Amino acid sequence: MSAAPNRPENITTSYNFPKEERLCSKKLITELFAKGSSFNMYPLRFVLIRHPQPEVSPPQVLISVSKKYFKKAVDRNRLKRQMREAYRLNRYILQANGQFAIQVLGIIYIGKEKSPFNLIRKKLNLGLERSVIE
Repeated sequence: MSAAPNRPENITTSYNFPKEERLCSKKLITELFAKGSSFNMYPLRFVLIRHPQPEVSPPQVLISVSKKYFKKAVDRNRLKRQMREAYRLNRYILQANGQFAIQVLGIIYIGKEKSPFNLIRKKLNLGLERSVIE
């Protein structure tokens, strides 16, 4: 059984999510929310900044869940873990011909209730496909 059943066979990618791909820079985070374009795929919101020219380096990704709606850290951490896993398995969607058009990507959970992993994965796939097209 394959980890990502819908992945095209001609794209080779590793399924890891290294530290270099995680968005930690406060400067880039403020720039992302100030200058980035966004769209919603309920229960997720995607905010992104594009490269002027496609590059080989993968985008840096921010994953966030609101403390306002999920008071318990256990619930927030579970949703973030599910979002990271869905991104990790489907990030090949962002890659076209070995290059990435997106520089920084923010994925924010905006739902007010916990969603099952299948729904999160489905919406994240749709959002990644939409971010590549636009």
